Amino acid sequence: MGALWTLAAGPLLLGCAACALPEQEAQPPGDAPAVPPAPFVDPRLGALTTLDGYHPFEPPADRAAWEARSSRVRRQILVAAGLWPLPPRTPLEPVIRGAIDRGEYTVEMVLLQSWPGFFVTGNLYRPKGEGAPGPGVLCPHGHWSGGRLSEASEEEAAAQIERGEERHLPNARYHLQARCAQLARMGCTVFHYDMTGYADSRQIGHAEGFSDVEALLRLQSAFGLQTWSSVRALDFLCGLPEVDPERIGVTGASGGGTQTFILCAIDERPAVAFPAVMVSTAMQGGCVCENAPHLRVGTGNVEFAALMAPRPLAMTGANDWTLEIEAQGLPELRALYGLLGAGELVEARCFPQFEHNYNRVSRGLMYAWFDRHLGLGIGAPIEEEPIEPVLPAELSVFDAEHPQPEGAIGVEELRRCMTFLAEARMSQLSPRTAGALAEYRAVVGGALEVMLHSSLPGTSEIQADLQFQERHGPLLRRFLELSRADRRERVPAELWMPDGWNGTVVVAVSENGRAGLFGADGEPLQAAAQILDAGAALLAPEVCLTGSTRAPHSGEGDPAADALRVDPERHADYAGYTWGYNRTLIAERAHDTLTAVAFARSLEGARSVSLYGPGGAGSWVILARALCGEAVGRTAAEASWDFDRIVDLADPDLLPGGLRYGGLAGFAALCAPGELRLLGVEALPHLVRDAYRAAGRPDGVRAVGSPGRDLCRWLAEPRP
Repeated sequence: MGALWTLAAGPLLLGCAACALPEQEAQPPGDAPAVPPAPFVDPRLGALTTLDGYHPFEPPADRAAWEARSSRVRRQILVAAGLWPLPPRTPLEPVIRGAIDRGEYTVEMVLLQSWPGFFVTGNLYRPKGEGAPGPGVLCPHGHWSGGRLSEASEEEAAAQIERGEERHLPNARYHLQARCAQLARMGCTVFHYDMTGYADSRQIGHAEGFSDVEALLRLQSAFGLQTWSSVRALDFLCGLPEVDPERIGVTGASGGGTQTFILCAIDERPAVAFPAVMVSTAMQGGCVCENAPHLRVGTGNVEFAALMAPRPLAMTGANDWTLEIEAQGLPELRALYGLLGAGELVEARCFPQFEHNYNRVSRGLMYAWFDRHLGLGIGAPIEEEPIEPVLPAELSVFDAEHPQPEGAIGVEELRRCMTFLAEARMSQLSPRTAGALAEYRAVVGGALEVMLHSSLPGTSEIQADLQFQERHGPLLRRFLELSRADRRERVPAELWMPDGWNGTVVVAVSENGRAGLFGADGEPLQAAAQILDAGAALLAPEVCLTGSTRAPHSGEGDPAADALRVDPERHADYAGYTWGYNRTLIAERAHDTLTAVAFARSLEGARSVSLYGPGGAGSWVILARALCGEAVGRTAAEASWDFDRIVDLADPDLLPGGLRYGGLAGFAALCAPGELRLLGVEALPHLVRDAYRAAGRPDGVRAVGSPGRDLCRWLAEPRP
């Protein structure tokens, strides 16, 4: 079937595998003028996505679509948290002491290790009486002043009572205690644990110690630390003999609401969840502990909460960013739950008369929800009773007789521990056998999909707009703009088709755009000429911020670095505020390369696709090639640097997680068994060598210190 061409802005071909033909088989209608296209404007250089933007959730079309999507989003959270794959569950070594009797329940002090030498602290509320194991509830506290030890003044408490937020003075002064105490009275064992840097968690200041380049490259963050603490707190609660691990609830408000839905998204053990005043299509969480690179690119808190489905989920809103939860968020969640046959298991109520809170009105909904879904058997309306508060000093895990353990480590020691355990896990994943290679692809390839927020699209998803064309003797030169079906970005490209094309398309990516392959007169430079002389077609995309896609630039330095878009309000404090919602520049470039590969495959008559990434484009090409599977036959890419050379947040090649999975070699190993030439290196990295041996193609990869003329001919040869 011939290609369908239109000029300037019309689609080259929609929904068909054949996007172009050599000139002698398909002619564009009319004569395309040989004039340069209008100045290129990349739509990605517009407004950033930020935590304060609009983050909708679109329900899936069917159950199968949700299974695929939920798996992908769950993986995204784990990768962003630095928990893909999960670290080893090192011994908790819990210490429980100092029971304080409050009649119907007791309160004890708890100390456990989430990482060796890093302690999670909190209080354990246990109902009195003996019997069969009962339900357990995990309570993260959120960003209330004092955290677990929060204490309001009598004046503040009285004002809350007057506004109808609270009914009893002690409960108003100690609202976090009131929640735990009431749940214990209802028969639940409750673990109320500290966020990092709050109350007794003194080893690392809240939101401190993870904002530098190396932390980003290793995906170490306050968000990941806190999330793993929640997982280990759940391990502790489920391991108590009086707790039924099949009857676990989780509830928290504000930042504790974030911890609630994040934990329930990645862990299947919680049976019921109640995140208060946090699930919203609006503001997504304003603290470092709620943000991380990659976390919300293309997703948001409503979809994170949806990962609880079909387990029971209820939420509250207030006169804050959750004000519209009943109109924006709940309908979509109900559609998903209905699709899964559980429409009655999701609920949300907003109380616009109250500011940001977890007051007795909201807590009352939670008590009823937990009564219903944890099988507490109370049934009647539950009115929170007054508490006899335990003063903060008495709730503290540490005192003169019980100081912080001598083995407690600081942030630098903790990060070294995290790095050691992650590298040990990568060593276990080393692809030395065919089975190990399959697991390696699932783990490292799965992480890379998240880090690039991209994958190889199908040929029917690609659209191409012909800008103009001209003939150069036996060569037809076409200027195109490529895009995916969503048209969120556009990639300028030149396609050179020789008469007598041999069926191979070489996708050549240059850090200088088309100028890296063609001279000022438009004629192919040496490498491009050699590819075309060998009979292959040449596709030269100008990936994000190269060539004509560069943004306006003034001053010295790299225009691409100048054009790096960052959240102007928060990026200086933590880059996760920018790259938690937007692709990094290197990811954009790899994404555009994948778009170009898909277009090359769609050309009718294309029998093989090769990738070429000289110079600074080598890393972009390797990252893209790692996700191409069998779609690309041969690849040659510069590999003379690695992510450990990056020391600046403004480096355009910064990829959060770049060191977490073995560096550039770790991603190059994903190219096996496709033929690969690593340029600018004298010896193959062991990960790459092992992967190709495991794939049965030890001769499929070579280190090429100084590439010669034969390399271009090798790329241009058709695959057998």
